[in-house]
This record gives sequence, C-alpha cells and structure tokens, in this order.
Amino acid sequence: MTRSTRLHSHVTTVATDDGLILLDERGGRYWQLNTTAAAILEHLTRGSDPRTTAEHLVSRYGIGHAQAESDVHAFLEHLRSAGLLHSTPDDGTTG
Repeated sequence: MTRSTRLHSHVTTVATDDGLILLDERGGRYWQLNTTAAAILEHLTRGSDPRTTAEHLVSRYGIGHAQAESDVHAFLEHLRSAGLLHSTPDDGTTG
C-alpha cells in the first residue's frame, strides 16, 4: 500500500533564501533545513515516495543511489521522531 507523507497540522513552514524553517507550534521548537533537506521534504509531501525522492538526489547532486536512499530514510525518521511528520495510507485510514 502506498503511503502519503505530510507535516502535522501544528507545524508551520517558512521558506528562506537557503532552505526552510519548520516551527513546532506546540513547544516553540524549530528546525532549519538546508536546500537539500527542503527539497527532500517538498518531494515527499507532494506525493513522491522515498525511492523516487532518492533518485532526484542522485540526478541533482551526483551522489550514489544507496547513499541517497539512506539519507532520505534517515531524514524521514528524524522528522517522525521529532513529532513533525507522519505517514498515512493513501486510502485515508490512519496508520
């Protein structure tokens, strides 16, 4: 089953010249993403899966596919563990 990735409703984003700021409104904590991390997040929240997102990194930055996939998965896990991001099945059920 395909999963949809999105930010929680309590997370606000602000674009900057060199990336993106994520603000967790629950506690006031924020994260500053560089342009690469912002691109990863944009791809994922627009419906790309981690593998397709990694392929984008490979073509844009010339890194190895294994490294790109590892980076995307690590980034996703970091955002999830911080309580900023969650994935839901595309059929609308929670999971």
